[in-house]
Amino acid sequence: MPGGQAAQRPYGSKGLDRHRAAALELADRSPVLAGLVRAAGLPKLTPPLATHFSALVRSVVFQQLAGKAAAAIHARLLQALGADVSPEAVLALGLDGMRAVGLSASKAATLADLSRKVLDGTVALSPRLLARQADDEVVERLTSVRGIGPWTVHMFLIFQLRRLDVWPAGDLGVRRGYGLAWKVPMPSEKQLLALGDPFVPYRSVVAWYCWRAAELYAGTANDTLAR
Repeated sequence: MPGGQAAQRPYGSKGLDRHRAAALELADRSPVLAGLVRAAGLPKLTPPLATHFSALVRSVVFQQLAGKAAAAIHARLLQALGADVSPEAVLALGLDGMRAVGLSASKAATLADLSRKVLDGTVALSPRLLARQADDEVVERLTSVRGIGPWTVHMFLIFQLRRLDVWPAGDLGVRRGYGLAWKVPMPSEKQLLALGDPFVPYRSVVAWYCWRAAELYAGTANDTLAR
C-alpha cells in the first residue's frame, strides 16, 4: 500500500493498541500484508491468562498437538487441579495424575520440572522481573526447563507477554502461511529467519498474519495459541 493511499485505510490508527497500530504500519510497507489486513482485519489477540505460570502450562500442553486435542487435555488438567494452576498444585497432582488427564510422560515431566524451578527461583515469573528482561533472556531462562524449547517460549512471549518482535520461524503454521501469502515455496526455518528481517520490530504481528494466511488460503485451522 503506497504511502499516498494511507487515507483509504478502512481503519484509523488513533487509539489503537500497539499490535493494531503495527499492522497498519506493516500494511504500508508490504502489499502482501496490506491484503492480509483487509482480509483478516486488525489483530485480535485473546487476553493473557491470569498468571504467567498458567500460560506456560497451557503452552506446554499444546506442544505438537492439534488444537482440539490439546484443548481437551488442558480442560481436564484444569479440572484435576481444581482451577488452581500453581506450581504447588501441579506437584501435588503428581506425574500419575497428569498422565491420567492425557498428558504424555514427557509433558508431565516438563510441568513438574517447571514447577520445581519456579518454586526454587531458578525460573522467575514475576511480571516486574520479566518486564525488564529482553526476549533472548526470557528464552534462555525458560529453555533451561526440561522439555521447554524455543517454540513454547515464543508463544509465551507473543501471547502472554505481548512482545511485538518475536519471530517463531520454526512454527509450521507461520512457515506455511508465509509461503501461501507471498506465493513462494514454504520456506525452511533457516530461510524464514532471514525473511523476517524486513519486518523488524513487528515480527510478532507478521507471524499472526502468517497464521491467518494459512487459514484463509489453505483452510488450515491453527490451534488456539495462535490467536
